[in-house]
Amino acid sequence: MGSRKQVVMIAHDNRKHDLLDWASYNSGTLSKHQLSATGTTGRLLSESLGLTVHRYLSGPMGGDQQIGAAIAEGRIDLVVFFWDPLEQQPHDVDVKALLRIAVVYNTPIACNRSTADFLLSSPLMDERYTPFANAD
Repeated sequence: MGSRKQVVMIAHDNRKHDLLDWASYNSGTLSKHQLSATGTTGRLLSESLGLTVHRYLSGPMGGDQQIGAAIAEGRIDLVVFFWDPLEQQPHDVDVKALLRIAVVYNTPIACNRSTADFLLSSPLMDERYTPFANAD
């Protein structure tokens, strides 16, 4: 990982407002990194923050799978995924696969605001970092 991180942000419908609020509060820090997001979340973030946000497909249309592939290829350094654990998702299998792939590839993933705050405020966000590879 370089000092400029590849940060991807995802939010289920019931959590989009929370993610937008968090991203707005942290826009100064986020502006130092390359940002991407799933479909609608990416559009909302770009409009809200005034920053360039690369957009994958929406989650149910394959965006979660695209992000999983990007993690496996080493193109994502950090995931902020405000998912809704209380609401069944039509693409629940893809959501679980994305969470699993982040763990398999030792990619930091924040699923709530507190964890996202801790990750974003880490001194490692502005430094080069080599994650330990998980054993096969």
